[in-house]
Amino acid sequence: MTAARGPSEGWVDFRAVKQAVSMEAVLRYYQVPNLRRQHGQLQGRCPIHRGQRDDSFRASLSKNAFQCFACQAHGNVMDFVAAMEKCSLREAACKLQQWFGPWVALPRSAATEGELVREKEGNTNAPLPFALTGADHSHPYLAQRGVDRATATEFGIGFYDRPGLMNGRIVIPIHNWRGELVAYAGRAVDGRNPKYKLPGGFRKSLELYNLHRATATGSPTVIVVEGYFDCVRVHQAGLPWVVALMGSSLSPEQERILAERFARVILMLDGDDAGRTATQTIRAKLLKHCEALTLAVRDGAQPDQLSVAEVRNLLSAAVSTIQPRAELTERRDISRKQK
Repeated sequence: MTAARGPSEGWVDFRAVKQAVSMEAVLRYYQVPNLRRQHGQLQGRCPIHRGQRDDSFRASLSKNAFQCFACQAHGNVMDFVAAMEKCSLREAACKLQQWFGPWVALPRSAATEGELVREKEGNTNAPLPFALTGADHSHPYLAQRGVDRATATEFGIGFYDRPGLMNGRIVIPIHNWRGELVAYAGRAVDGRNPKYKLPGGFRKSLELYNLHRATATGSPTVIVVEGYFDCVRVHQAGLPWVVALMGSSLSPEQERILAERFARVILMLDGDDAGRTATQTIRAKLLKHCEALTLAVRDGAQPDQLSVAEVRNLLSAAVSTIQPRAELTERRDISRKQK
C-alpha cells in the first residue's frame, strides 16, 4: 500500500511524502535539541523515548531515515512522526503534507503489476507522484552560470527554499525519455556537501538528461555533454538536440539509448584530462553502433563556460565531416533492419 486517504486532504501518496520531506526538516520542526552533525548523520538523545544517552539516536541524511539503538524505534519520516504523535502512518503522512507542503500531487498513473516489478528490479526509474513548486527561476546563481530566466523557466530550474530534501538548493528536474518527471537534482549554492544531491534510489545511469527535448527535435544527431548546466547552456545557444550523461561515464543503458535513437553522436565533454579520457572511451563504444564525433573544448573549460559563439564555432568545425541528413538517416534505417 503506497497511498491513503486523509480525513480531509484527499489521497496522500506515502512515496511522495517520503521523497519530499527530509528527516532533518522534521527534526527542526520538533526542535530536537543538541543534535550533532557527524559523518553525514545527526546524532543525539532520542526524542521519542526521551532517553539520556546522547548518542543513541541517529538520523542518516543520505538515507533519510532514523534509528534509536536504545528504544529500537527506526524507519522513515512517517515512522518518526507516527512515533512522536502516537498516530497511524496515514495520519503521520497527512500531518507531514500539512506541515511541509505545498507540493503538487501528480495524477496517479495506471501502473501495472509488471511495471512495479520492473521498478523493484532496478530496470527503470518510476515517475514521481509529485512536483516541487515555488522554485525561483531568477536566482542570482543561475545568472552566474549563464542561464537566463526564460531558459530556467523552460527547464523548471530554480532555487528551492521550502522544507524538504532540496531545501536551499537549485533544483533541476530530471525526466525520462517519455517526458515523465523521475527525480530532482539539487545543486548547492553555498559550498556545502554534497555539491549535487539526488534522491535515494534514483539511478542516473538509466537516464540521459534532456533526452525528451532532444528527441522531440527529430534530429538524427545529438550532442552529449557531462553536466546539467553544460546541457542547458548548449540548448540555450540554439542547439536543443543535446543531452547530458550526468557524469563522465557512459552506462550500458545510456549506450543503448543513444544507439537506438540517434545516427550520429557528437561528444562535447569537459576540457580536462578526465573529460578527454572519457571522450575516447565513450567514442570507442559508440563507434560500434553509429557515427561518433568529438569536439575539443579548450583546456580546463566546461561547455557551460563557453560563449554562444564558441559553442557554435566548435560545432561548425565538425560540419565538414558530417554526412547529409537524408543519407545518414537512411544508413541508420538499414543498420536497424540488419540487426
